[in-house]
Amino acid sequence: MGKNEFLTPKAIANRIKAKGLQKLRWYCQMCQKQCRDENGFKCHCMSESHQRQMQVFGQNPTRIVEGYSEEFERTFLEHMKRSHRFSRIAATVVYNEYINDRHHVHMNSTEWATLTEFIKYLGRTGKCKVEETPKGWFITYIDRDSETLFKERMKNKRIKSDLAEEEKQEREIQKQIEKAAELFTEPPKPLEPEPVKELKPESGVKVGLKLTSSNLKPKERGESSKLMFDEIETDNVRNKAVTKTNNKSVLEEMMREEEMKKERVNRKDYWLCEGIVVKVMSKALAEKGYYKQKGVVKKVIDKYVGEIEMLESKHVLRVDQLELETVIPQIGGLVRIVNGAYRGATAKLLSVDTEKFCAKVQIEKGAYVGRVLKAVEYEDICKLAQ
Repeated sequence: MGKNEFLTPKAIANRIKAKGLQKLRWYCQMCQKQCRDENGFKCHCMSESHQRQMQVFGQNPTRIVEGYSEEFERTFLEHMKRSHRFSRIAATVVYNEYINDRHHVHMNSTEWATLTEFIKYLGRTGKCKVEETPKGWFITYIDRDSETLFKERMKNKRIKSDLAEEEKQEREIQKQIEKAAELFTEPPKPLEPEPVKELKPESGVKVGLKLTSSNLKPKERGESSKLMFDEIETDNVRNKAVTKTNNKSVLEEMMREEEMKKERVNRKDYWLCEGIVVKVMSKALAEKGYYKQKGVVKKVIDKYVGEIEMLESKHVLRVDQLELETVIPQIGGLVRIVNGAYRGATAKLLSVDTEKFCAKVQIEKGAYVGRVLKAVEYEDICKLAQ
């Protein structure tokens, strides 16, 4: 049996070594050959096949390097789109995942000498959002797919149309309230005296008049007239009070109907929005130390999933809203109303009722600025990030 035949231990060990990822600097891109050490790479460079490939390379080196650079960029961005489409992630992590394929296009055959140069190039060309931090370079893939852009435009258009429809309904309701207030505040019209009928006796009929003196004394007549005027004034006061009460009850009823209508329209089964502070309640993330830790929602994906940047570690997680919980700030802090009639409004926390699990807030911005909501559930408000 030969020294390095197929089933010898040495041959099996060599195949195991060649199967895994090896030093990138000992890889020849032109020949697509991986060497295990410096001596092997040197011997390969002196081989006849490598010399022929280098002659081909010498005929048009710029075109070949550009071709390898385009292929490296395309495959790198495809990996980003497939694995980290919506995430902000370290560039070294993406690169290590990319080079796991031993037949990938190596960076030493491209126009970029280092990974930093390549990341800066992606930032300049607008293909990725690049950020330099003390922990290294972080990149975020910018999705410029035509289908994704179309969906984004349709989503923005739908949101604008919903806002316009809601404003239109609010204006109509306000007009109805003003019209009702005008109707109930108009002064009552004076009663017109009934026309005096002229008595026309028929011919031959005699009309008799009998005048009798009143038995009331002057003092009694004065007291009776005074009582009559007092009763009239009391009736007027009572009528005004009843009118005001009716006006108030009608306005309150109309405002209550408006609140119920807005509650039906704005009450959704999703509540995540950007810029709020939430608490991670996923026990699956307890091993990594994220359980009951707070973070800021940086992005909302498909209404139900949020990208959360943790406040302590600055790590970015993608968590479903079922595994998140709203955070209540201290008294006087700003909150965002995330569900219900006033969804999307910014408010100030006035007090908290721990027995009924609700809070009292005052709207700070928007069309309803200054309005106080006395009982808002904990799940419908969330702390705003500073």
